[in-house]
Amino acid sequence: MTGLETDTVTLRDAMNQCAVVVLVAIGLALPATTSAQPGVVKIAGTPKPLTLSTADVAEMPRTSITATAHRVTGTFEGVSVRDLLTRAGVPSGQALRGAALATSVIVTGADGYRVAFGLAEFDADFTDRVAILADRFDGAPLPANSAPFRLVLSGEKRPTRWVRQVISIELVPAIQ
Repeated sequence: MTGLETDTVTLRDAMNQCAVVVLVAIGLALPATTSAQPGVVKIAGTPKPLTLSTADVAEMPRTSITATAHRVTGTFEGVSVRDLLTRAGVPSGQALRGAALATSVIVTGADGYRVAFGLAEFDADFTDRVAILADRFDGAPLPANSAPFRLVLSGEKRPTRWVRQVISIELVPAIQ
């Protein structure tokens, strides 16, 4: 072997070792998958904050939406987001007015994906559209990439505001 070949082998070995260290560091930095965590959704920023398990949600009154996402049509089943907000003490109907109309609802998935809505988007006095926290699709539990909960909205042209693996629903008042 020439001196150049020895340097090349040493450099290659060093690069391989760095790659292993980087992959291990990335693996340690990644959040645990939701399959390893109990299914819980937190509803915060409300008069009565809630932490609901999959069992809690399964026992609540059910709502269904038939919708299409990514060229697949099916029926999602779950709990109305409005019902969840009512349980958390959030005003609705005629009581939803004034500063409360400037409240944002931030829905967050386990991967950090977040979507913001206006509070009125979840109220039947303001819209005919329905939003549910789904836990079932076509009669079966949600697939692993969406479970345990998925936000599904009727009437969306694109499902980009549908949040998979929902971990929190937080109300945030407008900054004054």
